[in-house]
Amino acid sequence: MRIHFWGVRGSIPTPLSPLQIQNRIAAVVQRISPKDVESADTREKFLSSLPEWLFGTVGGNTSCVEVENESGDCVIFDAGSGLRELSQNLRQRPGHSAGGQTYHIFFSHFHWDHLQGLPFFAQAFNPKNRVIFYSDNPDLEGILEAQMSSPYFPVPMQGPGGFGAKLEFVLLDAPTRRLRLGSSEISWHRVNHPGGCTAYLLEDNGKKIIYSTDTELSRDDFLRTEENIRFFTDADMLIMDAQYTMGEALEKTGWGHSAFAVSVDFALNWGVKSLLLFHHEPTYSDKKIYSLRQSADWYCNYAGKSKLDILVAREGEDTYL
Repeated sequence: MRIHFWGVRGSIPTPLSPLQIQNRIAAVVQRISPKDVESADTREKFLSSLPEWLFGTVGGNTSCVEVENESGDCVIFDAGSGLRELSQNLRQRPGHSAGGQTYHIFFSHFHWDHLQGLPFFAQAFNPKNRVIFYSDNPDLEGILEAQMSSPYFPVPMQGPGGFGAKLEFVLLDAPTRRLRLGSSEISWHRVNHPGGCTAYLLEDNGKKIIYSTDTELSRDDFLRTEENIRFFTDADMLIMDAQYTMGEALEKTGWGHSAFAVSVDFALNWGVKSLLLFHHEPTYSDKKIYSLRQSADWYCNYAGKSKLDILVAREGEDTYL
């Protein structure tokens, strides 16, 4: 099973500015010594020694995570601006360029940063394709149509010039809160966010992935209720909102996001193996985000009783389970 991050920022797309790029180049140049450029090997060694925040970037696109399960289904969590990057990539993949594919898009909620990439999902314009949308909001179809209506977008979602693919809208209202999708079982769970938000659990070939963006964790999320135990226990990967420092989270109570330290506590509470810090604050630089990861590691070592792998969710990164 493959997990790919196409957008990891929260709230609004955050591209690197020209000044930030210039400053990075200057910082790299200042670190170079003559021995670092003696050969291809020394140059490669020098580049690999650079800190993560300097060599590469976390990325500036908003929430979009792709999962390719064991049966080859393309499962997409949220349609932020990262969906456009996924669409471009799909055009290069064997079997996708001609069409005849099915894409499954699950929405956590419908704030702009989780929706704004949908009009640019080129695969939805191909009449040979099938696109299935999922949400627990009964107005799913109306919401998606509205955000592509005039004056917000020049092309309607359905009708002349609009999406030509076969569209299906699935309301997640099963009493069991589970559905089967190819080799996977997908469950959903409501989390605390203004206007509501849904977390998803994907289980495939004995592995568990949780996608829980835009989540303001509370005491109830730590309780050993039957639903919490079923959904959160022993996940192999938890993709979790970790937008704030603890000080910011206290100042912004009710905004619907969590502090990285609370996300660490939550992961430890439920025996999670790998925590991916996600939905990064748009005002944070890459250096700041990696410093939070270091703080999260320190906090985990101080508070944790079990091993927890803490990583920064980075645009363009593949993970395999």
